[in-house]
Parts: sequence; C-alpha cells; structure tokens
Amino acid sequence: MMFEGCKKYIPFQPISLPDRQWPDKVIAKAPVWCSVDMRDGNQALIDPMNLEEKLLYFQTLVDIGFKEIEIGFPAASETEYEILRALIERNLIPDDVTVQVLVQARPHLIYKTFEAIKGAKNVIVHFYNSTSTLQRKVVFRTDMQGVIDIAVEGAKLIKELTDEEIKVSGANIRYEYSPESFSGTEIDNSVLICEKVMEVLGSTPENKLILNLPNTVEMSTPNCYADQIEYFCRHLKNRESAIISLHPHNDRGTATAATELGLMAGADRVEGTLFGNGERTGNADVMVVAMNLYSQGVNPGLDFSNMREIQEVFEKCTKMKIHERHPYVGDLVFTAFSGSHQDAIKKGVEYMAHSGGSYWEVPYLPIDPADVGREYEPIIRINSQSGKGGAAFIMQQNFGYELPKAMHPEFGAMVKAACDEAGRELQPDEIFTIFRKEFLEVNAPYNLKQYKLYEENDISGDTQVHFEGIIRFGHEDHHVSASGNGPVSAFFNALKSVGITDYQFVSYREHAISSGADSKAVSYIQLTAPDGSPVFGVGIDNNISLASIKGIICAINRTKNAAEKES
Repeated sequence: MMFEGCKKYIPFQPISLPDRQWPDKVIAKAPVWCSVDMRDGNQALIDPMNLEEKLLYFQTLVDIGFKEIEIGFPAASETEYEILRALIERNLIPDDVTVQVLVQARPHLIYKTFEAIKGAKNVIVHFYNSTSTLQRKVVFRTDMQGVIDIAVEGAKLIKELTDEEIKVSGANIRYEYSPESFSGTEIDNSVLICEKVMEVLGSTPENKLILNLPNTVEMSTPNCYADQIEYFCRHLKNRESAIISLHPHNDRGTATAATELGLMAGADRVEGTLFGNGERTGNADVMVVAMNLYSQGVNPGLDFSNMREIQEVFEKCTKMKIHERHPYVGDLVFTAFSGSHQDAIKKGVEYMAHSGGSYWEVPYLPIDPADVGREYEPIIRINSQSGKGGAAFIMQQNFGYELPKAMHPEFGAMVKAACDEAGRELQPDEIFTIFRKEFLEVNAPYNLKQYKLYEENDISGDTQVHFEGIIRFGHEDHHVSASGNGPVSAFFNALKSVGITDYQFVSYREHAISSGADSKAVSYIQLTAPDGSPVFGVGIDNNISLASIKGIICAINRTKNAAEKES
C-alpha cells in the first residue's frame, strides 16, 4: 500500500502574493518562441538524432517559423559541437534566425563554447547554474553566496569573450542566464542572483538580457509558478532591461497551463519543444501553447498548417510516436464516437455552410481541422457507441447522400447493429455498403423492369401524367398503366391495378448526387405500410420523377422483406 508513503514528501510552499494581478490578464499576443528540441528534446531520446536527422529537424523548425533555436551543448558533446559547426560552415542558418548554445557557468566550458560559435552571425549564449535550495544542500554543498559567485564569474568571462569576438567578427551575440531550478529557489534569492548577472553584463533596455526562469522540475500547481513569475517581474530592478523567459517541464502534467499562466504573469518568451518531448515527462509543448493562442484568435507566429508533415519529421528523427489523443495532432483528436457529439458536429457543419458566418462555430471542434492540414472525412467515426446522426453524416460528407432526418434513426440502427456484429468501428466504405444493400439493391419481390412517364393536357387544360411499365413479381411479368395528377399518384394507381394497395404516401425529398451532363437525382420516399409503420425507400435516376418511383418500389419491397423475416 502506498498511502502511508505520501508522508515522506514535503509539500510545496507557495509564496505570499495576495495582490496578484495575473488572474485578470488575457494573452493577447504571441510570446517570443525558442525551440529547445535539439537540446532538451534530443538529450532525452533513447537514440539521439544523428547529424543528418538534426539538419532535417533544424530546417523543419525554421519552416515552422522559429526565430530562436537552441542547438545544444557544444562544449559538453562532440556531436552537438559538430551540428553547430555544420550549420555554420554550410551556411544553413537564415539571417533572421538566432542559434542558441547552452553552457554551464564553468570557465573551460565557456571557452569551448566560444570556439564553437565562431562564424555564426546571430547567437544567444545561454549560461546557467543551479540555484535551488535542494541542490545547494545535496549537490553543491554551498550557500547562496557561493552560487551567486559562480554566476557572476561566468558572466564576467562571457562578457570578456563576447567583446573579443565582436571585435573580430562583428557577430551579434546576446546573453541568456538561467537560475536553474528557479521554481525550487527562494524567490528573493532568484531575483538577487539575476540582478547581479545583469549588473556584470551591463543590461540595458536596448541590449536586454534574457532571464530564463525554469520550472526545471514541476513542483506545484501552475498558479504557484505564475505567482513566482509575477513576483519576480515586480521586484526585479531594471525590469525594462530584461526579457523574462519561461522554461516549464511537465512532471505534474500541467506544463501547458504553467506556460499560459506564466505569460499572463508577465513573461515575454517561452522555451519548449514540439509535442512536449524532453527529459522525464517532457518540456512544455510549444505547438499546443501556440495552437491554443490560435484557437483564441491570436496569431501565434508559428505555422502548423502542415501538421502531418511536421509529425512525420518528428517521428522519423526522434523514433517516438505521437499519442492518438495528443492535442491538435493525434489521429483521434478530430474524431467523434459519441452519437450526441456526432449529431452536434453535423449540425455545426450545416450551420456553417448555410450561415456564411466568418467565425468557426462547430460544437466539439475547437478549431477547423483543415487549418492544420486535416480533412473533414475522418472527423466522424462509427462504432457501437455512435448515434443516429453519425452514419448520416458519413453518407453526406463522403458520398453526397443527404438523408432526411426522419430516416436517421432507422439507418443509424442498421449501422450500429453491423458494428456490434463486427465488434469494431466501421469505415465509410463499409457504411455505404450497408446503405447500398438496404436501399439501392432491393429488387424483390417487386422488380420494376420497364417504365415510362408522359404528360397530356385535357380539354380543361389540366395536366395528366401517364405511367406505363412492367413489374415482375410472383415469377410473372405484369403490364401496368394508369394516370394521375402527378408521377407519384399515377404510379400508385398503377400499383393498385395489380393488387398492391394500402400504402400511404407521406413525404419525399430529392437532390442531385453528381454534377454535369451525367448528373443523377436521388429521391427519399417515406410511406406508411399497411400495418401503419413508417418505411423509407431510395431511388436513383437521371429523371427525378423516375427516381421517386424507384424509391416507392424500394420502400414497398423493404416492407415485404421485413415481414417475411419476422414470419
């Protein structure tokens, strides 16, 4: 039993911020995005990416629109040194993209890092040291002044080497500092160490220092992280000389919420990875945060319109699979199994088509799937839990048949029964097979072999419609003919002449199912059978009147066949 084990964990102690302002804020613009896929993401892979995979991944990040991309830790890894050199020497870094390199605040690693960046036009040198209470106690065994000294000495060396490099190459070198494990550090100590680093680097509003505040291990509910960010922003001297950056991890499964609340609390920048790849449970998923903004009418500045292609590159390079339920990208995220959901989606699509509105208003779909390269066809999937509207939606979207609403329950029940029998969901083609078998291929016991319709005007000017045809039943052909005030009444009168009576016409609906010279019409006929029950029939023909007649024969045949099954 694990219940007693919980007592060994120390609860997170929130900071006091009774006048917090962030809960009333709204994210109205996109942050600066920095991808750390090639560092945080890559170091968390069972099989790290090789050089060619990294080059492909880098180009994909550029295509998405990232302007800041952390390449890796070139001073600590030969392969990460090589990828940076390859990008620089092959001239693969666009002029508007800044590469970021990570380094601990240790002299020999800093020297190696500056060797690695030679020749790059735009670079962020990202240095860090851990500041948390726990790491000071069990890893470094020093006090806060000790970790401040490490950061300050690292900043001095980086500034010195930057000044030398700028004189030689004219490179645009910016700085980023991370008090690693920020969320586990006393908040005033976090403010203090960052202020000391800013002083050394001479940060100004024109030359801002990026202060990255990592939720290195997610330790609390997202609101506590937001409180820390707001407190930090409010108490930092020369706040206008800093860019506040977030780097949330997902240990508690709330990295997206922590990121969004952190932005509300005053942050300007987000570091994360595609699809949340990263150490342990991963980093903040920049795709999800960006698409969440997109769904609220905010331009995220990142382009995920080719989501499937991005997914393919990710899975190829990382050897990882994206979960079917992953927001915006998973195979099932635009899928509705529930019958009520299916019906609502169908009505939403119809509403959009008829209203002509400029806003997306479809229940259960927070965005238009087409915006991320998805199609409408796979939205509705049919299984034993599906409702009466789902199968009708498939018929409309995939095959162009607009079944009358009164017909939905009967057809939905047929599809549900087939799902139960198969023990799985049905694909659209299988659903159409059911429709064809039940409505389009019902040629017995009455088979309409020949038929024609023509009109005549009588002396009074009224139009009479005449039907002539051959109906085969009982192993014999029966010639029938009759007249009426319309095609349907003429046909019903013809049926009565051979003893087919007691069917009452209720309604019909028709529409075209193809376009051009070879277009056909489909007619949905509802009759009342002799026993008083409703029955539907479907007919297809180039002539709408003949389509209706075929629909009547279909409905009568279905009534007879159902009666035979019951007996």
